[in-house]
Amino acid sequence: DLKYLKEHGYTAIGMQELIDYVQKGTALPEKPILLTFDDGYYNNYLYAFPLAKKYEMKIIISPIGYYTDLYSEKDADHANYSHLTWDEINEMMQSGWVEFQNHTYNLHASKGGRMGTKKVKGESQEDYEALLREDLGTMQKRMEEYLGQEPPCFTYPFGAVSEGEPAIIREMGFRCTLTCESRINVITKDPESLYDLGRYLRPPDLSSESFFQGILKE
Repeated sequence: DLKYLKEHGYTAIGMQELIDYVQKGTALPEKPILLTFDDGYYNNYLYAFPLAKKYEMKIIISPIGYYTDLYSEKDADHANYSHLTWDEINEMMQSGWVEFQNHTYNLHASKGGRMGTKKVKGESQEDYEALLREDLGTMQKRMEEYLGQEPPCFTYPFGAVSEGEPAIIREMGFRCTLTCESRINVITKDPESLYDLGRYLRPPDLSSESFFQGILKE
């Protein structure tokens, strides 16, 4: 995929570059693209990171803070199930080829009637807002502590969004959000264009050409 994109003139950028384009007018390359990875699995470090450096393509990873803390205490380094450690995240960030965003501290689950960060039936708006602020705020603090900066973007777990949730996310200071809706994004100088960004899930059974050409034909 990275080889295909490079050969066809695409440049993978980070979210901060996109924000700077909107807010500061900083120029973007002719054919910008976002390459995003959710959950923060160790295989991102094992496989994607070396390829990002090889093809000079930036990638964006949204790790789950709880699992990063857990595996940082006892790292298994297993390609099939391990999560990234803070040391691995720091190494990738320092390379300049990997950017990290907020994917909750510990709300990436489907249990107890809650899907990711969605509101539970019967939950008061006050309790729901407190839950979001506590969890997402904890992840922001962790990122600041270990990486020296708070990420500007929030990635919705499962792409699940409740009514009223986007307003809370914005009030917390997030300047962009990533969803799981399949669409090409039109970015303007309006800051609103940075919210609810669509993404395409990469299936395993298509060639690079078939996958990317299929998107362009939509």
